[in-house]
Amino acid sequence: MEQPPLLQRREGAVLVLSNNNPAARNALSPAFYAALTEALAQAEADPTVGAIVLTGEGGHFCAGGDLRQLAKRRELPIEERRAKLEGLHDVIRTVRDCRKPVIAAVEGAAAGAGLSLALACDMLVAAKNAVFSVAYVKVGLTPDGGATAFLAEFVSRQVLTELCLTGERIAGERLHALGAVNRLAEPGQALAQALALAAQVAAGPERAMARIKTLCRHAHANTLEDQLDMEARFMVQSQETEESREGMGAFLEKRPADFAPLRQREPWQGDTNT
Repeated sequence: MEQPPLLQRREGAVLVLSNNNPAARNALSPAFYAALTEALAQAEADPTVGAIVLTGEGGHFCAGGDLRQLAKRRELPIEERRAKLEGLHDVIRTVRDCRKPVIAAVEGAAAGAGLSLALACDMLVAAKNAVFSVAYVKVGLTPDGGATAFLAEFVSRQVLTELCLTGERIAGERLHALGAVNRLAEPGQALAQALALAAQVAAGPERAMARIKTLCRHAHANTLEDQLDMEARFMVQSQETEESREGMGAFLEKRPADFAPLRQREPWQGDTNT
C-alpha cells in the first residue's frame, strides 16, 4: 500500500504536518506539494486550529528536490521545466502566506528546497546538530524556492554568496547565530520545542495574528512610510474587533484573555492582503 506523502495529527489546537518520504530523506514531490497545499487550506478554514508545525519523518526535515526527477527534466522544453518548478514555488508561497502561524521543526537535513521550505515558515526550531545547506552549486544548479530571498533577510551579501557558492553545510547552531532559528533544541527535541512554541501562539487572537504575520513579512522590504501606513490600517481595523474587546477587557480585569470562542468559522474577506 502506497504511503501518503504527508502525515497529519493534532496536538490540541496545533496541527502537525509531517513530510512522509523517509526512504529519500523526505525529498520533495508534486504529491507532497498538493497534500501540503490542501492541508494548509483546511487548517485556515478550521477554527479549532490555532497554529501549524511542519516537520519530517525518519529523522530528516527535507533533502530538497529529487535529483533523479530533476535529471529527467533536461529533455523537456524550457516552458515545461518552468511549469514544473512553479509547483515548488506555489507551495513556498502557500506556506509563507498561510494566515495561521507555521513553525518548522528541523532535525537532520534541510537541504536545497528543503532549506527554502523551512525558511518559508514563520518561525524555525532546529536541533543543534541539524544540517542546512544551499547545495545546488555542487550539482551544477542554481538556487530556487526562494532560498536566496529568505537568506538575504538575515545575512550580508558576502555571507549569502559564500553559502551559495560553496554549498557548505551549516549546523543548526550556526544558523541560530545568524538569526534564522528561533529555538535551538537538543538532538531529537526539535519537534517537542516547536509544539510548545506552537501551543503558545495557538491560544492567541486569530485575526490579529494574521495581520501581525503580514506586517512582519513586509517589514524588511517596506520603507518606514509604507510600514507606518500598513500598521495604521491594521490597527484601526483591529480596534473594532471582538478580539481587541476581549484582550483589552482581560488586561483591565487582570484575567487571562480567552480568544478561542472568537475564532471565525467563515472565510475571511482578505483583510490582511496588501
